[in-house]
Formats: sequence, C-alpha cells, structure tokens
Amino acid sequence: MSEGVDWDLAQLRTLTAVVAEGSFEAAARTLHVTPSAVSQRLRALETAAGRPLLVRSRPPRPTEAGQAVLRLAREVDLLAAETERAVRPADALTVLPVAVNADSLATWFLPALAPLAGEFCFDLRREDQERTHELLREGSVVAAVTTEADPVPGCRATRLGAVHYQPFATAGFVRRWFPDGVDTAALARAPLVVFDRDDDLQDSWLRRYGSPGGPRHHVPATADHGQAVRLGFGWGLLLPEQVTTELQDPLVDLDPGGGLDVDLHWQRWKVGSPSLDRLSAAVLAAWR
Repeated sequence: MSEGVDWDLAQLRTLTAVVAEGSFEAAARTLHVTPSAVSQRLRALETAAGRPLLVRSRPPRPTEAGQAVLRLAREVDLLAAETERAVRPADALTVLPVAVNADSLATWFLPALAPLAGEFCFDLRREDQERTHELLREGSVVAAVTTEADPVPGCRATRLGAVHYQPFATAGFVRRWFPDGVDTAALARAPLVVFDRDDDLQDSWLRRYGSPGGPRHHVPATADHGQAVRLGFGWGLLLPEQVTTELQDPLVDLDPGGGLDVDLHWQRWKVGSPSLDRLSAAVLAAWR
C-alpha cells in the first residue's frame, strides 16, 4: 500500500492565499512572508501532491488536482478556525467565503447574514448566479447561491425557490422603440440594459421571441442597472422591488403576465461544520 500525502498546513494555507488574493505577491503580504517563501511552499506542496496544482497565469488558477487540494485546504482552515473558537472563543472569528449573485446580494442575502456578523467574517464573492457553482467546484468558497440544481461534488444542494423578473421600459422609451408593440423586429433594434458580459438574463427572455436583442448598455450593479432602465437607457428585466410608480416617465411592463422565473439553489460543503450549519440555517430561514 502506498503512503498517503503528509499535508503541510502552512503550504495548504499558501495555496489558499494565492488563489484568493490573485497573485504570489499579494499572498505574501497576507501571509507576512516573502514572495520567494510563497513560491517555495507551493513547489513543496506540488512535490508532495506529485502534480501541478496551479496554472501560473494572471491571476493564478487551480488545476483540476489543485481544485481538490484547495478544497482540502479550505476545509482544514474552516475546521481549524472552529477549533480555535472553541478553545479561545473571544479571540477569533471564522472566515466564511461565500459566492452570491448580485441581485441576491442587493436584496435579501445581507439581511440573512446580519445576525451572524458578530461571530463570523464573511468573504463574499459576487458572481453571476450561473457561475457561482464554479467557485464551489474549485474550492474557493464553502457555499453559494446558484442556479445549479445538481450538487457540486462534495456538496449538498437545497432548492431555495424562484425569483421573478419582469421586462420594463419607460413610457417614452416604449413610444420610440415599440410603437407597434413588442415583437421580434422591434426587440432587435431597441437598446437594452444588461448587468455585465456574463449576464444571460435578458437573453433568456429574448430567446422566446427568437431575437438577439439590440445594442447593449452594461451597468454592473443591481441598483444602477434598475436606475438605468428607469432613466430610459433601455429596457431590462427588473425585480419587483426595483419597480416604482414615483417616476416622471412611468415604467411600462413589456410582457404582462409573462416575465422570467429563475430558480435559485443553496449549495454548501458536506463537511460537518457548526459554522456552515448555522450559515445554512440563516440563509434558508431568510429566504422563507
């Protein structure tokens, strides 16, 4: 029987720091060591693992094997932090890296975490809901709000429910761009507002009309995205709380009785952890 790898805690933490900080230099500052020491630790870790763990790109990213080791490193960090809290409860706050989409972050997610803010430090990674599970897969976060229903390996998934979006535009915008109603040809000409280049929300709705959509404004913040629609930059899919009647140029629903539902799921590591259990309970309670 071959011997198992004798994992070194300092080396595992170095791998975590490089991926989290995005460079060897930034990781060195976080760990209070030299960049040379970071390189030496990673080489030693890769030697112990017997294969490359990082692609030396900008920023560095874990290989497939690196993703497995990074998950181990995160789990060790989490369990070590929980042990420290048990031994010295006043001295340490457990850091919980979590991936969440922008709309959830701007609406219900922060209030869900607020009761735990005095006991944990949250490292929130904002990513499109279609991509948050990728951060789970590579081991960068311990939990995520995602559209992915199938559990990432090593995780368990719980369905939260559907978020409803409705396409809106100002009355003035509708008069100019949809004078004869909303149809495929008009949608191909009318400007629209999207969150960023990874945002597929408007495209999902457009596919029902077989239209690629018109010119695009990219506005990468939930509040500002809604503001751009309300100011007449273009049409866009909005959450109910982004729609207001107190506008000089009122909003018009482009798809009465329609819109788009997006199913969200909560995925977390399976590792037994009181911290993760409390985080999940808070998230699920807030959603309900």
